[in-house]
Amino acid sequence: MNAKMYDELALERSIKERFGVELDVRQAIAFRIPVGYTAEATLFLTTKKQLYLYITGQSKLLLGDIKKLVSRVGLRAELYLPPKGRPLYFDEIGRSKFHEVFPGRSHVSNDDIIFYRTLAPYNPALVLISEVKNGEVYQFDTDASGQWRLAAKFAYRRIKTS
Repeated sequence: MNAKMYDELALERSIKERFGVELDVRQAIAFRIPVGYTAEATLFLTTKKQLYLYITGQSKLLLGDIKKLVSRVGLRAELYLPPKGRPLYFDEIGRSKFHEVFPGRSHVSNDDIIFYRTLAPYNPALVLISEVKNGEVYQFDTDASGQWRLAAKFAYRRIKTS
C-alpha cells in the first residue's frame, strides 16, 4: 500500500467517525488543496459516483465560511452533511443564536433563522456536490491574481432522478 491509499483510508475513517456516513473513495480529484490561509479541502468521487468535498481547518470555520469556500472552489453544493447523530444541527444552532439576539420571541419560523444557521460551527465539513462549475476546480494561492488558481479540471454534474 502506498501513501495515497493510506490517506484515502484515513479520510474514509474520519468521515465515518465524524459524520456517520460510510463512503468508499474511488478517486481523489484534488487532495488537500489549500482553500484559505488555514483551511484545506479534498475533493473526491465515491464508488457510487457521488462527488464530495471534505474541508478541514486549523481555525474556527462556520457554515457561512464553508458555503463561501465551496463557491470559490468552483463547485455547487447540494447538501451540507451535519455531524453524526445530529440531523437538525444547523437548525438547533440557528435557533439558539436567534434566541440570543431576540430573547423575547417565542414563535420562530425557518425564515427567521436562515441567517443564524450560517453561524453554526462546522469544522470539519462534508459537502455533497451537485456540479463543478465550468469543469474547473480552484485552489487558494496568495501569489495568483484574485488569490485563486486552477487546481484541476473535472467535469461533473449530478442528474437528479425521482
